[in-house]
Amino acid sequence: MITGANFVDGAWVPAASGATFVRRNPADPIDVIGSFPASAAEDVRTAVDMLVKAAPEWAATSPEGRATILERAAAQLESRSDQLIEELVREEGKTIAEATMEVSRTPMNLRFYAAEATRCGGTTYPAAGQTLLYTLREPVGVVGAITPWNFPLNIPSRKVGPALAVGNPVLFKPSELTPLMGQRLVEALLAGGLPPTAIALIQGDGKAGAAVAADERVAAVTFTGSTQVGRKIHAQVGPHRRVQLEMGGKNPVVVAADADPERAAALIVKGAFGLSGQACTGTSRVIVTEANHDAVLAAVVAKTEALRVGPGDRADVDMGALASAEQVEKFDRYVRSGIDDGASLLCGGTAVTVADRPGGYFVRPAVFADAAPGMRIVTDEVFGPLLAVQRAASLDEAVNLANATEFGLSASIVTGDLAVAQMFARASRTGLVKINQPTTGMAMNAPFGGYKASSTATFKEQAGASMMEFYLTEKTVYLTPTL
Repeated sequence: MITGANFVDGAWVPAASGATFVRRNPADPIDVIGSFPASAAEDVRTAVDMLVKAAPEWAATSPEGRATILERAAAQLESRSDQLIEELVREEGKTIAEATMEVSRTPMNLRFYAAEATRCGGTTYPAAGQTLLYTLREPVGVVGAITPWNFPLNIPSRKVGPALAVGNPVLFKPSELTPLMGQRLVEALLAGGLPPTAIALIQGDGKAGAAVAADERVAAVTFTGSTQVGRKIHAQVGPHRRVQLEMGGKNPVVVAADADPERAAALIVKGAFGLSGQACTGTSRVIVTEANHDAVLAAVVAKTEALRVGPGDRADVDMGALASAEQVEKFDRYVRSGIDDGASLLCGGTAVTVADRPGGYFVRPAVFADAAPGMRIVTDEVFGPLLAVQRAASLDEAVNLANATEFGLSASIVTGDLAVAQMFARASRTGLVKINQPTTGMAMNAPFGGYKASSTATFKEQAGASMMEFYLTEKTVYLTPTL
């Protein structure tokens, strides 16, 4: 059993109150991973005190120096990949294949942002006379990074990495469901040479996250999680500080009349039930035009029933455990809601018992047919392995149904018609559009972000022109030589 800690002012410390919480293996709740600090506002204040004091020194570090540290941290993660894969499967519940993908992706992210450290320059402008007119780009200040449990290495690296690259100190608050992964990321950064005062790790639940957002000295807050929590953070931060929110999704796949049913079903099942359905870009709705509906539905059900559910540490498992008992309870509520609202449950929706993992949070993925607008399985983000299939009389109706949601993160269409694909790319009210691909799976060098209630729709994450802008301020300088 691991005894975790906060990292504040260069030391691994408990919460000021001494309070702790325990994290258990979701595939085997008897297995205690460790105890971690249950931090409160006092711990956050102490961390911010230190970061504010240390900010000028880290900002003054050369871009090349910051880049080298991130490169070394990436190498540290790679050297520990076998351990991290094992611990990630144990702590979060995903499969070995999914954990391997995340552990290999995270060092790539850090190297990507290391390169950005040397690219964030200002601009010169034409000016009258002898005046030199230019802009300086400077670190915004203390960055609060509040991250979720479903990608507990990858997503933090997309926030902590760029913030550090341009000279911001970081207050990092990982999810209480994956505290060990948060600690491991900080350990790798420190082993790579990051000054101990450039980062603070605060463990704990939503109360600690709220304290991060509430501290006026935190200049920018970047958050990935539910829309409900994101809206609270947005209200706390207010108009005078920066906030970047990536929140929920209700992501559709539209299947056009010309699509091959088997190919469409394979993409749908991969997007819906990878990571046990616990991805913000996961497929949760399928909208099939009339001519293809029955064939696609039959193929989706067959492929879903063939999925092997069990502990993620077994190589023959396709879908691992849900992350917590609360996730199981929510899944059960939505299965009951779908039935009560009149949708047809065609497969799944039940618990799975694994003989040598009693109490593990395993469920059979659920597929509903006859889903209709207004049903909770159509409107709400379930964040679990539940798929709602809707029938559309035409492609136009399918597109309208796809857009009929408060969310706007990811959407996909399956078609061989280029004109249809281009029409959908323009018509979809989502920040991400996939054509003949699952709604999940994003390139690390492309912008990531949603529309509507899925995002603040200001600064994109991951890459693109606006990604680094979030972590920088711009100052305009007018310089006239002394005559």
